[in-house]
Amino acid sequence: MAEGGPRVLVVDDERAIRRLLRTSLAAFGCTVFEAADGHGALHQVTAHRPDVVILDLGLPDMDGVQVLTQIRSWSSIPVIVLSVRDEEPTKVAALDAGADDYLSKPFGVDELMARIRVVLRRSVSSATEPVFQNGGITVDLGRRFVAVDGREVALTPTEYDLLLVFVRHAGKVLTHRQLLTQVWGVAYQTETQLLRVNISNLRRKLEPNPARPVYLITEPGVGYRLRLV
Repeated sequence: MAEGGPRVLVVDDERAIRRLLRTSLAAFGCTVFEAADGHGALHQVTAHRPDVVILDLGLPDMDGVQVLTQIRSWSSIPVIVLSVRDEEPTKVAALDAGADDYLSKPFGVDELMARIRVVLRRSVSSATEPVFQNGGITVDLGRRFVAVDGREVALTPTEYDLLLVFVRHAGKVLTHRQLLTQVWGVAYQTETQLLRVNISNLRRKLEPNPARPVYLITEPGVGYRLRLV
């Protein structure tokens, strides 16, 4: 991250939205770059190497998911989709394409800043932390060791593999298909009940109250998120 605050690229064809975000994010200490279409966004990403991209899906020259797919072909820069499209299939498509988060318009600037902090924290911690610590959960990636409040927790190999996917993408919404593919393989992409059972088992072992999870959060109709606390 650039010294003095994160560098944020705002991609939106609405001038009023870009102006609002430029003013609001600058007040939080961000350096803001702008693009009004997809080609401009790709140019700005390569020219300025921002720390995070705020991406609208309804761009005049290409769909935002296409922009995201091109960015993901060479960069893991955090991307937060900010769109009026609130349908679950649209969210799933954007997240499957590699978006780190999805926020619907209208939105609150404070909430957007909170999402930015989460994706930046995740990108820094995933690059530097051999031991993942989040609230009372500790995961030693080298030793395959998991503890809650200092007490070792015994996970099955599948449960650990599932937790590892969440740790590597902490703070990011992961779709059912992403989780099933990464843990069980492509042939299991539709086995949502299998995923649901293993999520339930993880919650029983990791959560203070499995009925009211604070770590493994359900994103209705989309998937799950390991919440950073």
